[in-house]
Amino acid sequence: MTSRAGNWIIAAGALAVLCGICVLPAALGEHHDASLLGLGASLLSIGAFLAAVGIYSKARALQSKEAGGTPGNESKSSNRRARGGCELCASETPVIQCRVHQLQLCPACLAEHYDSRSCAYVPPPRKPAKKLGKSMAAKRGA
Repeated sequence: MTSRAGNWIIAAGALAVLCGICVLPAALGEHHDASLLGLGASLLSIGAFLAAVGIYSKARALQSKEAGGTPGNESKSSNRRARGGCELCASETPVIQCRVHQLQLCPACLAEHYDSRSCAYVPPPRKPAKKLGKSMAAKRGA
């Protein structure tokens, strides 16, 4: 949805709120009318909802403009690392992970990155080995 459509939705919401506010005094006057009270309250709440949807759509349009794309095409690589390779050179298999910088490093990149004072290194996370089921254990033993 574009920013212009958001403006129209906000205007429609404001108009509905105005109509709801105009109907409420008629419902609460000398001759109470429950149906007018329900209509006024409904117009007021629907108008507030429409205005909120318009503001939300404008914010999303501005956010996607700022990101340089459309919503949904946002870069997922900024938070997620590529699987299976070193995160600096992206060519070799990682052998260690720097916990401070959250980087998985190959031996060549580790030599450049190594700093014993500020970095903490651990083995890279691996998938757990598959456990052998009873049927596989029986076949292996036979």
